[in-house]
Amino acid sequence: MAVVGTPVRELMTTKDIESEYGIPEGTLRYFRSTGKGPASFRLAGRIRYRRSEVLSWIADQERASRRGGIDQQRSVEGSR
Repeated sequence: MAVVGTPVRELMTTKDIESEYGIPEGTLRYFRSTGKGPASFRLAGRIRYRRSEVLSWIADQERASRRGGIDQQRSVEGSR
């Protein structure tokens, strides 16, 4: 999480993602090699991620794997 008064950086490294979201650097490297992770690119020879791409990818992961919650309960009640 960003501290109040600290600007949020749009470009992130794998270390940034690991520290902010708990996704290990090795996992990000694997995801990048298989095309399963957030969009990345090279800048001056270093891998970078746009924060917006990381957040979008996380939201996609949540939608694909979410279970339960209010919407799920409504679906169950509607099928009765």
